[in-house]
Amino acid sequence: MKKAMLALEDGTVLEGRSVGAEGEAFGELVFNTSMTGYQEILTDPSYAGQIVTMTYPLIGNYGVNPEDVESRQPFAAGFVMGECCLEPSNWRAQQTLPDYLKTHHVVGIDQLDTRRITRKLRSEGAKKAVISTVDLNPDNLVQKAIDSPGMVGADHVREVSVSKAYEWEPPAEKRFQVVAFDYGIKYNILRVLREAGCSVTVLPATASADEALACDPDGIFLSNGPGDPAALPYIFPTVEALLDKRPVFGICLGHQILAHALGGSTYKLKFGHRGGNHPVRNNSTGKVEISVQNHGFAVDADSVDPDRARISHTNLNDQSVEGLEHVELPVFSVQYHPEASPGPHDSRYLFRRFIDNMDKAKKS
Repeated sequence: MKKAMLALEDGTVLEGRSVGAEGEAFGELVFNTSMTGYQEILTDPSYAGQIVTMTYPLIGNYGVNPEDVESRQPFAAGFVMGECCLEPSNWRAQQTLPDYLKTHHVVGIDQLDTRRITRKLRSEGAKKAVISTVDLNPDNLVQKAIDSPGMVGADHVREVSVSKAYEWEPPAEKRFQVVAFDYGIKYNILRVLREAGCSVTVLPATASADEALACDPDGIFLSNGPGDPAALPYIFPTVEALLDKRPVFGICLGHQILAHALGGSTYKLKFGHRGGNHPVRNNSTGKVEISVQNHGFAVDADSVDPDRARISHTNLNDQSVEGLEHVELPVFSVQYHPEASPGPHDSRYLFRRFIDNMDKAKKS
């Protein structure tokens, strides 16, 4: 296999082995602490514009299969590993991870000290970076990393959202009609809604409030997605217009968009939250959930208007905002991923809450 290099904007250059497509990949270098689920991570649209470093030392040992994808294609800009397994062993495997990366034109690199990378990002913050298999000049690569676009002010939603509306596979017995705005929606969100008896119409991120209401939905879902939420002012008025029309549930970027629609603001975290082991406290019950997270921005707690919304969940690692709920309306959101994939199922009750809100609204 060919050599590859990872270069950071601060001048750090690491040499490894190419285990994916040839070429160059640019993005914000981040890390994910999940032990499994690399296929779901690669295909999570929230990773658009990011090069993902896996902290677990061995990646790819159970291969790749078409059932575990979370979107129509991988969206991670690049993939960094300590060791990539070239010969997987699992009865479900239909392809090796390197072959999958090559098929989908994702540049991958392994044989790197991912602990060193993670410690750097934790202490200094996420950094712009480039992986290259074609230019192995360290000085050139560092300059390319410096010149590459950052995440602040970046709108990646337009590149991951669908261009036209579609219907997700209908449930066996329909109870509710849900409109889901696709800011980079994961398939497992749609699967969980279907299991709960929801027929889901997925709309492009740019769809209007009138288009959503024309579907006669029982509820509105705001999906996860990539980039800086502050770069999406064209979305906030749409969400604001829907708040008093139907029950609303938002996840991840959808949570941040809801905060903006309520008059709040967001900020960039130092190195973000990504992995399947983040503790979150439910402020109403005091219970702690182990959650799946993938975000580089967070809601500013001081920007939340107490007359409109309350902070429902808090991150126990850094006390950042993990959930919001409207003080009067059946509108709520969380920063983390209750649909998991990969990860724990502690937070699945949030989907039941959304179902209950729609049920109450239909009966009233």
